[in-house]
Parts: sequence; structure tokens; C-alpha cells
Amino acid sequence: MPVRRTLPALMVAAALAVTAFTAPATAAERPARPGGDHRRTQEAVDALVRAGVPGALAQARDEHGTWNGSAGVADRTTGRPRLPKDRYRIGSITKPFIATVLLQLQAEGRLDLDDPVERWLPGVVRGNGHDGRRITLRQMLNHTSGIFDITSDPAYRQQVFSPDFLRHRYDTRTPRDMVAIAMRHRPDFAPGTDWSYSNTNYLLAGMVIEKVTGRPYGTEVERRILKPLKLRATSLPGTDARMPRPSGRAYSRLFAGPDAEIHDMTELNPSIAGPAGEMISDSADLQRFVRALMTGRLLPPRETREMTTTVPIGEDAPTARYGLGLMMDRLSCGTEVWGHNGGIHGSTSGVLSTRDGRHTLATNVNGDWAGDTRAVVEAEFCG
Repeated sequence: MPVRRTLPALMVAAALAVTAFTAPATAAERPARPGGDHRRTQEAVDALVRAGVPGALAQARDEHGTWNGSAGVADRTTGRPRLPKDRYRIGSITKPFIATVLLQLQAEGRLDLDDPVERWLPGVVRGNGHDGRRITLRQMLNHTSGIFDITSDPAYRQQVFSPDFLRHRYDTRTPRDMVAIAMRHRPDFAPGTDWSYSNTNYLLAGMVIEKVTGRPYGTEVERRILKPLKLRATSLPGTDARMPRPSGRAYSRLFAGPDAEIHDMTELNPSIAGPAGEMISDSADLQRFVRALMTGRLLPPRETREMTTTVPIGEDAPTARYGLGLMMDRLSCGTEVWGHNGGIHGSTSGVLSTRDGRHTLATNVNGDWAGDTRAVVEAEFCG
């Protein structure tokens, strides 16, 4: 089976072209001072809508304060504009939250990232060449495990990434069930010998958190990250298909081509992604989270170094490298940005930060068939 080096689409486009915090929470709401010039960023946001997405949202924070940019609409029926406080599904930006919890557990001496998966999930990673005795937790977090990606399973893809999803959007799936599907396939490569993005890695990571702590992974994320950082707009909805307010609508062509019918996919059961991508947040919370990671508020120095120790991704993203739930990319101007991105039906998001946490950017488009945000990222960090 050929190795898949697939990245979530926005990750390549955004900067990978997809996260602690030193200022008080109120500072994030200051309007940008005249010295903060984001005109080119706004032009790039406008271009996203001209390219076909219903609406685009961007928020940046730097030494001048907070800047908000938007274009298009949050609701194609009412014409309501996109608003800075809108919440949206963040997809794989869930991954750095999950990785942070595992790193915290290591810092507490409750596990070691070099533990084999088998130690915590005996018998789970087995079958068709998969062997949890030879795969470490670290290899799961940085996608060097070789474990088959559940989103590449043909039956799963048919149910989730086609118009068939209209019949399955409220189905409940469990991480254990999805991992079992992945185990029906051969691994992509021997552990530690290559790199390939696999959502199955983070389904397993969520399961490890539950095994170690005796509590649901969502409870641990809330207790360890959301509450300490006061991320009140961020949630793990579990199987709840509804979106909290304020939020706009989310639109999808259900991966049926650029001219396919557009469907409102605002409501869906996020257990299709689980610990690999179920979370909801807003732009301010995402930036607060990535600043907390970059400035050491969430992790001790050793674990911060481990999280930001990266491996190469390959030809598809020659300037990018992947750490433990974080990705780094060197932009055209030489600036290094760190973060993650995420896509889920009707929502494509990204959050990025400079290494010192002083300059951050969060983006979202409420359509999943277009929205290359590379130009937005380049304009904000290089423009």
C-alpha cells in the first residue's frame, strides 16, 4: 500500500503554507491601534469570498492589540454578516488540545510518551500488521506510527465524505469502533520509518487519556485547559449535534465536486471525529490557547520542548514540520509560525502563532469546498 502523506487541506494552505499566554484576558479585546496595519490581511480575506466561500473570518493579535476582519455572510438565507465572536467547529485543531493533556500526564509521571500503546490499550492496536507493542504514544502524536487513517477506509468515506452523509449526519460513532475499522487495513509503514497524517492516532490518544485518568478525554480537556485559561467559547460537544450561540451556518457540497448542491451542515453529530476533531471554539479562544502553549503556561519546559520537537513531513509541504499535535512552517519572509488547522463539514479553520506567542492569527471559512488561506497567513505575518 502506498504511503499517504496527506495533510488536512487547510494545513497546507494556511501556513503549512494547523496551538500559554502572557497578557491578561482583557487585553485580547483591545482594538488594534493605528500602528497595526492589516490591510493586506483584509484583502486576502476578501479574496476568499470572491473565490466562492460564503463567508470568511479572521482575527489577529499582536503588539498593537486585536484586529478583526471578515467578508461574506454567516447565513446565506438572512445575509447576516460574520461576527468576531461567532463560534465554529474547529476540526483537527482538537489535536493540540489532546496532545497537551497527554504531555501534562507525562509531566505528572502518570505515563511516558515512549510507552508502547499496548501498555495502555492492550489488544486494541492489532491486526493486519498493526502491533501496539511496537508503536509508542509519541509516534501517535507526531504521526510517525504508520497506523492506518480511518478517513481512508472506503466504507467510512462513503458514509461521511459523500452525499450519503445526509443520512448519517446524526449517527453516533465511538473511537473504539473507528479504531477497529482502521485495524482491518494494513499499516502505512513500519513505526518510526516515515510520516503520514492519521486521525486514528488521535482517536487512540483520547482512549489513552481515559485509561490513564479514569475520566472521559473531554472532561480532562475541560479541567486542564478550558477552565484554567477561561476558554468559555470552547467546548467538546460529544454527540450533541447543535451549535452554541453565537454562530453562523456551515455549508458543504459534501465533497461531490465544485458544482454540486450546497447543503446546510450546521448540525451534525461530531462523534464522526471524536478526539481527532470534535471541538467548537471561537477566534479569541483559539489564540489564547496557542499563546498559552507557546509561552509555557500549559506545559513545563521539558514537555514544551518535546511538543515543539518536529519531524519532516515530506514533499507535499517542504517548509513544514510536525511536532506533537503542533505544526511548524517557515513562511516566504522567513517567519516561523506554529499551530494547527482543522476541517469538518462546512467549516475550515486555522490558528497560528509566532514562536514567542506575541503574534497570533485565527481563521475560519464556513464552506468546505474552497478557502485557501495561505494568502491570509502570508499577508498577516509577512505583509
